[in-house]
Amino acid sequence: MRHTAFLVLISLIGAAQLARPDFSEDLAQTVAPLREGVPEVAVVRLKALLAKNPPDDAWRDAAEELAQAQIAAGQPQDAFKLLSDPRLRDSVAGKFWRAQALAAMQRWAEALPLYQAVTASKNATSPNEALFGAAEALRALGRRDEALAKLHPLFHDRQFGIQARLRATELYIDNNDARHARHLLDELRPALATERKERHLLRARLELISRHQEKAVGLFQSLLQKPEDASHGVILAALFGLADAQAEQKTPEAGADTLEDFIEHHPGDVDLARIFAKLDQLYRASRKPPRAELERWIRDPAQPRRSLARQYLARFEVRAGHRERALQLFSDLRRDRVKTAALAPALIEFAQLLIEDRHLDDAIAVLNEARVLRPEKAVLDRLNLLIGQANYFAKRFDLASTGFEQVAKSDPELSKLAWFNASAGWIQVGDQARFTADYEQLGQNGGDESSRGDLRLEEGLVQAARGEAKAAESLRQFMRDFPQSPRVSEAWVALAELAFHAAPPRLDEARKNLARATESKPTAAAAERADYLRIWIEDAAESNDARVIELANRFLRDHADSAFASDVRMKLAETYFRRQDFSNAQTQFEILGQQQPPGLLTEKALFFAAQSAMSSMGAGALDRAIVLLDQVVGMNGELKWAARNEQAVVERKLGKPQAALSLYDDVLKSDARPSEKREALCAKGDIFFESGGNENYERAIDSYEQLASAKDVPVHWQNQALFKKGLCLEKRKERAAALETFYRVLENERATEKRRELFWFYKAGFNAARLLEDDSKWESAAAIYDKLAAAGGSRSEEAKERLNRLRLEHFLWTE
Repeated sequence: MRHTAFLVLISLIGAAQLARPDFSEDLAQTVAPLREGVPEVAVVRLKALLAKNPPDDAWRDAAEELAQAQIAAGQPQDAFKLLSDPRLRDSVAGKFWRAQALAAMQRWAEALPLYQAVTASKNATSPNEALFGAAEALRALGRRDEALAKLHPLFHDRQFGIQARLRATELYIDNNDARHARHLLDELRPALATERKERHLLRARLELISRHQEKAVGLFQSLLQKPEDASHGVILAALFGLADAQAEQKTPEAGADTLEDFIEHHPGDVDLARIFAKLDQLYRASRKPPRAELERWIRDPAQPRRSLARQYLARFEVRAGHRERALQLFSDLRRDRVKTAALAPALIEFAQLLIEDRHLDDAIAVLNEARVLRPEKAVLDRLNLLIGQANYFAKRFDLASTGFEQVAKSDPELSKLAWFNASAGWIQVGDQARFTADYEQLGQNGGDESSRGDLRLEEGLVQAARGEAKAAESLRQFMRDFPQSPRVSEAWVALAELAFHAAPPRLDEARKNLARATESKPTAAAAERADYLRIWIEDAAESNDARVIELANRFLRDHADSAFASDVRMKLAETYFRRQDFSNAQTQFEILGQQQPPGLLTEKALFFAAQSAMSSMGAGALDRAIVLLDQVVGMNGELKWAARNEQAVVERKLGKPQAALSLYDDVLKSDARPSEKREALCAKGDIFFESGGNENYERAIDSYEQLASAKDVPVHWQNQALFKKGLCLEKRKERAAALETFYRVLENERATEKRRELFWFYKAGFNAARLLEDDSKWESAAAIYDKLAAAGGSRSEEAKERLNRLRLEHFLWTE
């Protein structure tokens, strides 16, 4: 039964006792609707009376009556605000109604001391009302034995005797104390029909805890079949009791049918949210939970049933793993015009899913909409905690920590988690003073050694991530202060990472720290990061590719779901490629491309898989490369035009120059980057050159000249284009033009503003010298070789040998 059921009773019965006999006739007429069960009218009239600014005594009497009326009218927040006026601070009646308002808002922990103060006061008109209220508060707080102690003195009270016995019976049932519950029920002789219905309900509950499920089901059903004179709370408790009894009989479907029938005939019931929650509980207990009624109700305009059906169908879909459908239902619920506090938990669940998907600003917007619904305090605190989490994940750490602090001060049950989160946020901000303050608050609010150790470790890890010099000392201090922490191994791994990332890397130290981590019974996180780091240490050592491959394969076997798995697979594929094991490289690149969501990493993986296939000698490798490159192009990402160029290379290898030319033209007409267009233009010239014939040589020359004269062209591209143009001219028997073109490459080497390039420089220089030697231009050829020798590159010695040969053979000695 609802804990607030007694409030209206007190409002109507207790008003006369608490009223003062000297009320004016106007006040008596004004509060008459309250006595007659229409408190809303009394609220309007009493507000008008107070607006006349009566003397303090009269104001106080009218204000107390207004507070009663507001509570009875379901406006406890307004009543509580009114009762906070200083003129009511010392009033015993004011304290009582303040307790009543808090109880109506389910703020039982705050209501209890007020009830107790009224009970202890000598000026209390009827202290038993406050005593009954205190018992209700203790019952709501789960302090059942204390509640029973408050109820026992009321057993023989004329006003509260029956209700006190009913409540005590309910508490005994809650404690599974069937003997005392049965004793009270057997003695109970209620006169009112409503109380007899309540006794009927308790009898059914007693049979249920006594394991007489059949009797319990019969009693619950008889109560529901003849609901006359039963309060709404009793009917609701009977519904829930029947559902529990049928769940214990392993027939939750039967209980669900009863609840579905009630929902069908009462689509606007005041407690519909609680009924849906119980129905959802039965659905979860069913082997094959139905969804037909929920699906039908979300299409029915009756409210609030439609909105609640959406909420619970969304939960249903989440449990079934249909996340997208759940998100859509929550989104539809968000757009519903009917907004009640009962829907706030659903919006919080929606926000939780959005946070998991990292749609953080959307989640905060949803949570702020839930706040507007004015949910109860416990829900509001959970809401604020989630806003803090969303801000934390969005790296708005100062805002997150401030929010966590507010939650910590508001909700004792969430304080430990909130102080922990706030401390973690200040670590990220780097605010040492606020971190220390909240860290101390965590200790004062039940934070255990494990939580405090975790924060100290996090402090060292964040410092390490920032490259702060004090990181290593913070990590070592953590190990000294919390030597028994199960996360000591994570500190050793972090120290290994610091050594690895030092300049220069301290690889031996990193290996030793990883060995210490292994000795420290590593956590799963430490083992994962250690295995990851070992791969990079061996790769940096450049000593043994086989060892890198072994470690990478082991990591992928032991940590298949790791966030580092894609990095490790890329390193494995690159190492295979470096060893010219193109088949295994292709396999790893392709796996990476299949496992990753669309994005740059997937593009790169597929692109390099294609390059591996192109380098492989396997049958059908080139056809596979074409397929992979088509996938890259289809992603329309950064590597689209680079993939087109590679496709053209494959077509050339397959002996299809026209297909390659068409692909290169696509690149040249596109918005590709300059480097990709240079590659396409040069390759296009190469195809014409390879095709031979004066017409094709002319086309090649045109392509090479475009490349050489392009704005801001890098020197290696310019030199390559000029060299190849020179070859074309030589093929066309235009030897003088070829010589001049080769010589332009040598002139580029003297241009100090350009980066030095020697590969094409030497090729052009040796070809120019060859042309001159063929024409017996010994002095000019010697001058070319002299330039080549002076360049100091890899072919300088070759140039010196040819220069010396020319001088010896043709007496080219200078004075």
